[in-house]
Amino acid sequence: MIRLARPDDLPALVDIERSAGEPFRAIGMALVADDDPGTVEDLAPYQEDGRAWVSTDADDRPVGYLLAEVVDGHAHIEQVSVRPTHGRRGLGRQLIETAREWALARGFDTVSLTTYAEVPWNGPYYARLGFEVLAPDRLTPGLREIRAREAAKGLDAWPRVTMVLPARSDT
Repeated sequence: MIRLARPDDLPALVDIERSAGEPFRAIGMALVADDDPGTVEDLAPYQEDGRAWVSTDADDRPVGYLLAEVVDGHAHIEQVSVRPTHGRRGLGRQLIETAREWALARGFDTVSLTTYAEVPWNGPYYARLGFEVLAPDRLTPGLREIRAREAAKGLDAWPRVTMVLPARSDT
C-alpha cells in the first residue's frame, strides 16, 4: 500500500536508504553505498508538507519511500528507494505513479529525477517507466544546482543523467 509518510515512519526511511545503497557496493560503487542517508530532521519537511510517501508491508511498516519537491515549477523526485528485500515487486513504480499524480494535481507538466545512467536499477529502469534523458543544455537552473551538489559529493564519478517524465500518462 502507498500512503503519505507519518512522523513515526521517518526513522525507517533512513534505514531503507542505507539498505537500498548496499547493492551499489556489489558493483564497485562503495561511495554511493556509503553516501549519507540523511536524518529524520532532513526528512521531516517533506513529511510535514505532504511530499513524502511510503510503500508499506502487510504490517504497515515502510519498505520503500519517495520524496518529492518542486524545482523551477516542475515536480522533482528527490529520492525513491525500496529495500532490496522488497525489490522487483513494482513498489518503485507505484511510488513514482503516486508522485506523478501529485504533480498532475498541482498542474506540473513533468516529473524529473537524477540518476546513474548505466546502473540497471537506475537509468535503464526509469527509461522502461517512460523517463527520457534531458540533454544537459536543457537543464533548468534548479536542476543544474542539484547536479552541482551531487558532483560536490563525488556522486558523478559514474555517469549521471537527469531524466524527465510527462506528468500526464497516456496509459
